Amino acid sequence: MKKIHVGLGLAILVALVVAPAFFKNYGIHLFTTWLVFIIATMGLNLTVGYAGQKSLGHAAFFGIGAYTVAICLKAGLSFWWALPTGALLCFVVGLIVGFPALRVQTIYLAFATLGFNTALWLVMRNEEWLTGGTFGINNIVRPSLFGVSLDGNLAYYRFVLVMALLLGLLLWGLLRSPWGKAFTALRDNPIRAESLGVDTRAYTLMSFAIGAAYAGMAGGLYASQVQFIDPALFTVGASIMMYLMVVVGGPGYFLGPILGSAVGVILPEWLRFAQGWYLMVFGSAVVLLMIWLPDGLLSIPDRWRARRQSRWASEQRRQAAHSGGVA
Repeated sequence: MKKIHVGLGLAILVALVVAPAFFKNYGIHLFTTWLVFIIATMGLNLTVGYAGQKSLGHAAFFGIGAYTVAICLKAGLSFWWALPTGALLCFVVGLIVGFPALRVQTIYLAFATLGFNTALWLVMRNEEWLTGGTFGINNIVRPSLFGVSLDGNLAYYRFVLVMALLLGLLLWGLLRSPWGKAFTALRDNPIRAESLGVDTRAYTLMSFAIGAAYAGMAGGLYASQVQFIDPALFTVGASIMMYLMVVVGGPGYFLGPILGSAVGVILPEWLRFAQGWYLMVFGSAVVLLMIWLPDGLLSIPDRWRARRQSRWASEQRRQAAHSGGVA
């Protein structure tokens, strides 16, 4: 990781640790939501940014994790059983959803995952005996940890922050391992990766499964945070927003989900001064950002470096040409 990215990551970490202590309840809720979406988009970044797959169904896995935790808690099970159960279920479903990626690619795969999201949303809305339908599930309790209640907003925020750090370190270790190199090879050139002995089928499936498990963890944490869920939270629009977060932050950059989630969660709140126009202002800002920075916010240092190298190469050629003319 480049020094500037390390510095940025440390600055954000300090802000995440210190700032919420000075916020009121809504500010803490907003930062907790930011952390939840960082976890969710870390998984999507693995699928999209590192493995190069196109997925528009991430909100479905987010919903599976949320409903699993809510249903398990209503059944009297512990949160500490429900949360990993949701992640495991998402992992298995992610393996199944990953199979279309073995046959179709690019936009066709995106449509396949979009269809999966739509189908699952219909199940959430119509199967009232299980999900509560459009009425949703309320009174979702927050857990306790070693006898300490996490019911308070600040306590729960700190718990989610620790979870985000642990999952981030786990993903960092995965990306530094041979698995991470295999994912990158799969993204850059699948044919060459296969010729070098990379099992592209297995790594394609695993990219979906691991990304789905992260979304399931985030969904379970979100369910306990808001203490109410309904199908409206897990639509195709939510999947597109998560995909947008990855693209805006920088697909394939480890810190991309942090900045991208801030754009998707924090920025709309800052734009509320525009009242009824804030959605148009937000959308226009994102479109302009994509025009100027198609590789995301974290590509800015790389673009600056490329420009400096280009100017240096041009200067070297000019000096060489001048020296040749003098000779």
